[in-house]
Amino acid sequence: MSGFKFSPDKIASELGQFSEQLMQSFSTLQQLDEVSVGLTPKEVIYREDKLQLFRYQSEKTPGRKRCKTPLLICYALVNRPYMVDLDQERSFVKRLLELGLDIYLIDWGYPDAADRYLDMDDYINGYIGNCVNQVLEDSGHDQLNLLGICQGGTLSLCYTTLNPDNVKNLVTMVTPVDFKTPDNMLSHLAQQIDIDLAVETYGNIPGAMLNDAYNALMPMRLGLQKNLNLPRQLKDQASALSFLRMEKWIYDSPDQAGEMFRQFLTTFFKDNGFINNSVAVDDRPVDLKRITQPLLNVYGRSDHLVPPSASQALSGMTNSREYSEYEVASGHIGVFVSAKSQTEVAPAIADWLKQHE
Repeated sequence: MSGFKFSPDKIASELGQFSEQLMQSFSTLQQLDEVSVGLTPKEVIYREDKLQLFRYQSEKTPGRKRCKTPLLICYALVNRPYMVDLDQERSFVKRLLELGLDIYLIDWGYPDAADRYLDMDDYINGYIGNCVNQVLEDSGHDQLNLLGICQGGTLSLCYTTLNPDNVKNLVTMVTPVDFKTPDNMLSHLAQQIDIDLAVETYGNIPGAMLNDAYNALMPMRLGLQKNLNLPRQLKDQASALSFLRMEKWIYDSPDQAGEMFRQFLTTFFKDNGFINNSVAVDDRPVDLKRITQPLLNVYGRSDHLVPPSASQALSGMTNSREYSEYEVASGHIGVFVSAKSQTEVAPAIADWLKQHE
């Protein structure tokens, strides 16, 4: 450090530039209206408790081959599903629609005290099972394609194992399978939680508390660095809206039904149920070897929440007639909102599904 010198003139110049950026940011924020997300046209075709099942408006593109089998997207419980439809320039759903897919999506809603005792059976055999039946009835098909995202992928693996005749093809995206890989920071954190005490104390687990835990995994990048870059993010309306949509999603975290959270954390994070073949739903064993459908496993190379090793563990654990992996050069969220999501990921998934019609 002996060669490092502070230049008063340079410091003054940088502080002046930062002050100007702050003033510009304030001006930009004053010009913005409400931050809107999830704008792709859709309608509710089924409701149950807090859950809504959406059907997106298909886009008919002349000359483009369509996938006849409907696609049901099962998102994680811990975040809101509009991540896949964040804005019109970064909409994973919109891109899939353009590529000829008919899409349905489960919105879990916001659990409250009435949902305290919902468990894995309620979510997998109940909610997902009922949504599958609604999609099949609405579309007039005997089977559907199922796409599970993150925790929703884990639930989709369980559902497919227990109801293999309903699923034609299975896609898992950034889905944890081995919950105890050495590089899984979230798992290391989960091992320290007294889940019984947490549920007894809170009832439902507060979404804000979970969000703080996720941010704590990367405190410099998600804390200090993000705040220092804030004036640059808010320099104009376009960049500000892009930034604020993401912030809206990050902090729009639903509470988690207490019993479901207890069972999921214990079954997977504590007991590593898939690896140890110890998962059971309503006393029915979940044996991944019952999965014989074609299976596409998508993961992010730089994913810090679900590292590649956690997803790649799925290889060899099923009896899939055709198991494929697709690596995306991005992190956990970039799989859905990056430029690669629009130009590479969505087309790869659409092509794979069409090939397996």
